[in-house]
Amino acid sequence: MLQLEQVSKNFGGLPALDEVSFGVPQGQIVALIGPNGAGKTTLINCITGVLPATSGRIHFRGQPIEARQPHQIARYGISRTFQNLKLFPRLSVLDNVLTGLTCEGGDSILMAMLRFPYLRHRERQLKLRALEALDRFRLADKAHWPAAVLAYGDRKRVELARATVGRPDLVLLDEPVAGLNTEETAEVAEQLKRLRSAGHTLLLVEHDMELVMTVADRVVVLDSGRCIAVGSPDEVRSNPLVLRAYLGQMEATT
Repeated sequence: MLQLEQVSKNFGGLPALDEVSFGVPQGQIVALIGPNGAGKTTLINCITGVLPATSGRIHFRGQPIEARQPHQIARYGISRTFQNLKLFPRLSVLDNVLTGLTCEGGDSILMAMLRFPYLRHRERQLKLRALEALDRFRLADKAHWPAAVLAYGDRKRVELARATVGRPDLVLLDEPVAGLNTEETAEVAEQLKRLRSAGHTLLLVEHDMELVMTVADRVVVLDSGRCIAVGSPDEVRSNPLVLRAYLGQMEATT
């Protein structure tokens, strides 16, 4: 579904990504791991058009997207969450999730102001989809709460609901369990498995190795901007280059 070919990104002549190549098969969870500063979030930003790649090719379903703008890439069926929460604190939980359906809103501001019946019907349909997404993440009872009053774990789930409400083909998750406790992390792991079962393809950036080894079908390892390993969780866990990059941290997961 997603194919990266020698993707590089330089900042002031310094390489953040150095000819990274790997693929994300349809219907799988692919985990992107690596030490801090390895280039994981930079790669997510290049895929989604937030940052232009310095060189290389990015294909989604066979179409080149490396020169596309973020809103164009979103319309292809790619959504994401963020390493740092990007919610609208003064909007309700429901309205935050509705922003994930912006690409399906259609029509101009003038048409929206005229409030034709078909537009009102579309709004009702979009709200129903947003409520269904909130229900999947057990947030329906908080739909009208301001996002600012939610606990941190609930805010994370709002981001997941917003990223999946548009039924995207590919979801990019940037550290979805960062800051969550063990129980909340286990719940997110089950939600990720359900998303895969529902037909979503996931690219997961994560530091929690237990979560990665539990849910991922394939693992891609970055170190200093370079791809040093690609394989199954078991293959990556025993790779000496990966063990060296993590200074032995992954041994704790065996």
